Order: sequence, then C-alpha cells, then structure tokens
Amino acid sequence: MAVDSAHPVDPQSARPADPKPHPHATAEEVQAAYSDPKLANVLYHDWEAGTYDEKWSISYDERCITYATDRFRAVAGDVGPYEHALELGCGTGFFLLNLMQGGVIKRGSVTDLSPGMVEVALRNAEQLDLPVDGRVADAERIPYDDDTFDLVVGHAVLHHIPDIPAAMREVLRVLKPGGKFVFAGDPTNVGNFYARKLGQLTWWLTTNVTKLAPLNDWRRPQEELDSSSRAAALEAVVDLHTFDPSDLERTARSAGAVGVRAVTEELSAALFGWPVRTFEAAVPREKLGFGWAMFAYRTWQRLSWVDENVLTKVLPREVFYNVSVTGRKPV
Repeated sequence: MAVDSAHPVDPQSARPADPKPHPHATAEEVQAAYSDPKLANVLYHDWEAGTYDEKWSISYDERCITYATDRFRAVAGDVGPYEHALELGCGTGFFLLNLMQGGVIKRGSVTDLSPGMVEVALRNAEQLDLPVDGRVADAERIPYDDDTFDLVVGHAVLHHIPDIPAAMREVLRVLKPGGKFVFAGDPTNVGNFYARKLGQLTWWLTTNVTKLAPLNDWRRPQEELDSSSRAAALEAVVDLHTFDPSDLERTARSAGAVGVRAVTEELSAALFGWPVRTFEAAVPREKLGFGWAMFAYRTWQRLSWVDENVLTKVLPREVFYNVSVTGRKPV
C-alpha cells in the first residue's frame, strides 16, 4: 500500500513514517485480500518475510552473488558499476544486496509494498555492512524524486504489480537520463503453465506418499501442511501476471524506454527445479541435509548450462520459464 498522510510522521525526515509489519492477518483480512491484490501482497509477504530466505535457499555468499551477477549480465550486457540503484519489490534484498557484493552497485535503496520485507532487507544490509536505505512503497507511485537513480532493478517483481505500464513510467521518472532498468526472473506464459502443473503434481504425490506408514517420518506435521496450502491459495492472488517477452518489450517502449531487450532462460533447469522446490517444502527440512542441497544446486547448474548453451539456440524464447527485460531512459 502506498505511503500516505494517514500514517504517522517521522519527525527526522518530515515524511510519513512507514507502516509496521503485520505478519498475523485475521481471517477477515485474508478474505478481503482475495478482492484486493495489493492487500494480498502485503499480507502474504509480511507473513513470509521471516522465513523467505530459508524457503527459497537465498544466501548472501558466493553462490547467490554469482547467480545475481550472472542474471544481471545476461540481460544488461554489463556489470557496472552503478553509483546508486533502487530495487523495486525488494523482498529480503536478495537481488540488490548480492549485486552490491558483486561490485555491480555502490549504494542502494530498497522498496517493497510489504513492511516486513523492507525490514528484513534492511536488516540483511546492516549485517552485510552495505550502504542501503529503504521505504515501504507502491511501485506504481515510487516515493523518490525525478532523476534520482542510475539504475533500477527488480527480481521476480513485475508479476506482482497490478498496473505494470504505470510502474514502468515511474521507473523512467526516477531514473537519471541515460539510466538503466533491469527486471529479472518473472514467469513467461508457457513457463508458468508447466511450472505450476509440476509443482501441484509434486505436492500431491509427496503429501500422499508420506501418509504410508514406512514414510511417516518424512511427513511434515499436518498443521504445517495446512498452513502451506493456505499460503499457496493466497499466492494465487498475489501472482497477477505471466508474460510474453515481446509484449513486455512493447510495454517498456510504450512507457518511453529506449534500448529495450527481453531475454529468457531456464527450461530444463525449471523442469527440474520446480519439483525439487516443492518436494523440499513438503518434507521436514532436517531429512534432506547438505548432500541433498549440493545435489539439487549442482544439477540445476548443469541444466542451466544446457539451457543457455544449447536449448536457447534451437528453441523459441517463449518456451523458457524466466523472462528478464532491460532498457534505458532517453538522454
């Protein structure tokens, strides 16, 4: 939700103070969220904030630094450095903080509709000793002045924004002339279809097979499974869009961007990765251990290499799971 005059004023900055995290929504609030995608995003991501890094195996070490900088380079064509960058829909800070550690960005600002996510992102930045400030903010009304940033980034954020053309216009407004935006990791139309189906099938198989007596100790407590199922239901409300790469390029150009380019990645890696992530969410974490984590990560790496070096050369970009887009503000 946008910051507005209804919020208390922070006396040090003379601006409305950001709302506080609200991780324990009432049944009435959750019900209301089904008809209000912005409220759904706040409630869902506030609830997820404390465990999000663990759920998605997010870290701030060489593994994720390499992943983030490789994703950035693949679409942007360079790795900076950029003086001051803004991340929209920052989540826990995964993209911006790892890009900063990789030398792509010198100074950062984070925004998210979820107060809980902004709080965690700023805490992560402090622990990493990185110069980052943050605001709770709506991507359709970014609370920064014109011509502020050299770079705007986002990872897996566009599909959560109701009005993407409005957000793109805001991105170009806060960029300096010649500044660049890079949005990575959003689902394509085709990729989202097979990822969802694989995830649903894996969840059904795992939660039913572990009902068998010999496998009972591989079954998470029923209350945790129920909680995950309720989260998945709300996730369907917060995931608003999937994308055709050409349509995404047209949206960016219509907002006024130049030098626009969309690229896609992950096919075999997504076909492997989505069942693996779903399986990990359905069983007790202590059952898997370091060996499993390394198997999953190394396999994903090898399949990503196949996707990048073989499959992207022979298959249309629309069939891959992730789409990323970049462009610049005219000088």
